[in-house]
Amino acid sequence: MESLEIMPVRVRITAILKKAIYSGEYGSGEELSLTKVAAQLGVSRTPVREAFQTLAAEGLITLRMNKGAIVNPIDEKFIRDAFEMRILLESEAAARAAKNGMDASALLERLSSMKDRLDTLGRAEYERLNQDIHMSIWNAADNRRLKNYLLELWNGPSTGRSVSDEERHFRQSTAEHIRILRHIQAGQAEEAKKAMAGHISRSMDNILRAYRRG
Repeated sequence: MESLEIMPVRVRITAILKKAIYSGEYGSGEELSLTKVAAQLGVSRTPVREAFQTLAAEGLITLRMNKGAIVNPIDEKFIRDAFEMRILLESEAAARAAKNGMDASALLERLSSMKDRLDTLGRAEYERLNQDIHMSIWNAADNRRLKNYLLELWNGPSTGRSVSDEERHFRQSTAEHIRILRHIQAGQAEEAKKAMAGHISRSMDNILRAYRRG
């Protein structure tokens, strides 16, 4: 059985902010306050500061001395480039997990029990399972550098901005996760790789739709 690892707080905060910028929730030129973001997320300023530094290194924001940060302009190619890197690396991680004999049975059981209550499923519960699935695959790939790259690229569930978009994504993502994990459980590396690539590609399409809506 694969042991579960909690995703670092700074990575989760980076993912929340990254998705908000990708989807247009935070627009170009908007100021982000370190104190305000920390209060909204219910965390200390330290992991938010670390998240800001990561986002600045990626070119998503420009840091301001003692004044938080300003959101930089991005275009569709910026988003596509980021997701294409996830497709390349995470599909390879899925293939390696299959080759390495990852035991996905516990995760498949959790997904199976969740399928019948997606209508009442809380966002936090879905996000935790989503993180557990991806982190377990990265760990099973058994390459620390690969895992570190994927942590930096992580942007969380790509649900768009509306409630209907979110519910649709939960359903589609659950079916995709089951397919990916079944291939991994069966040791089918190429099939797992293709299934993961399709999963990330659809997530990219969701974010791009949200970006175009502004």
